[in-house]
Amino acid sequence: MARIFDVIEYPSEMADEIVHRFPEEGIGDFRIGSQVIVRESQWAVFFRDGNALDVFKPGRHTIVTANIPGLINFIGKAFNDRTPFPAEVYFVSRKEFANKKWGTPQPIIVRNPGMGLGVALLQGFGTYSFQVSDPQQFVTQIVGAQGAYRTAEIEERLRTMLLSKLQDVLGETGAKNSVPEMIGLTEEIGAAVRAKSQDDFSAIGLTLKTFYVGNLKPSEKSAQELRDMGMLDMATYTQLQAADAMRDAAQNQSGGAGLTAGIGAGMGIGNLMGQALQGGIQNTSQGGAPAAGGKMPDIMTPAEAAQFMKVSEDDIMTAINDGSLKAKKVGKAYRISKDNLEAFMNS
Repeated sequence: MARIFDVIEYPSEMADEIVHRFPEEGIGDFRIGSQVIVRESQWAVFFRDGNALDVFKPGRHTIVTANIPGLINFIGKAFNDRTPFPAEVYFVSRKEFANKKWGTPQPIIVRNPGMGLGVALLQGFGTYSFQVSDPQQFVTQIVGAQGAYRTAEIEERLRTMLLSKLQDVLGETGAKNSVPEMIGLTEEIGAAVRAKSQDDFSAIGLTLKTFYVGNLKPSEKSAQELRDMGMLDMATYTQLQAADAMRDAAQNQSGGAGLTAGIGAGMGIGNLMGQALQGGIQNTSQGGAPAAGGKMPDIMTPAEAAQFMKVSEDDIMTAINDGSLKAKKVGKAYRISKDNLEAFMNS
């Protein structure tokens, strides 16, 4: 029986699918008078000859192409049995795609004047949701000729946009509020990120419906990681490294020694942080690292020993690892006595 017209529909919930093309591959040769059925949860973008001609809202629609039954079969012979009047329909979901996750893969640096080191590293996570607002723009700019376009294909791009805006908002908020105050402003921060992101989402045919900050907290980066990021001078790093060693010792499950270290760490960590900051300021005012030939302390870190010997810290660690320089390991850190360093220097 001759094919007179087509009924084009996509009866799917489109749970994680934003756009579905009909047909999924190749080109359509829908006959004049064919029916497009669009459900309440959908739009349909109609393309002919590669151009987006119309957006169909929910309901039944009659499409008009140059494909006339009978005539098109005859004309198609001249085009290798392909229609010379191609058409496609893209079904676009109108639903809100909710509970999408975001998180900070790396801590965000914010100012924290008057507290600790004057800066802080914040990490956060939460959820967001989005919805297509301009189906034609979204299909032409993002989807192209794909047969199906799913949420997973755009989530990374959206998260990158959101984290960029979050960093801006935290920088602006940190200029007026301390870190403890910022942690209590998650609703305001979320609203600011949502407002800042709307133009970027609108540019690709989307609307950011919600952005929630589920948790915002200081990072647990170690002293070494902070130093690698260029945030600590040598004096501050040395004392914070000692704090790390006490923390590691407090986690030791071997018994009394670990308990004693834990008590010491609990009582002294606040003072140590203050001393670290003070030490960093004094170190800067005195022109940087202690000069070689200065008074050698009884106990030193590898970094301090390297300064006295005018070598790199890596050289000191190599000597410790090969046994030529004796050192005591405390947690993850090494401590070198004055006698052992002098013995090594004279060997």
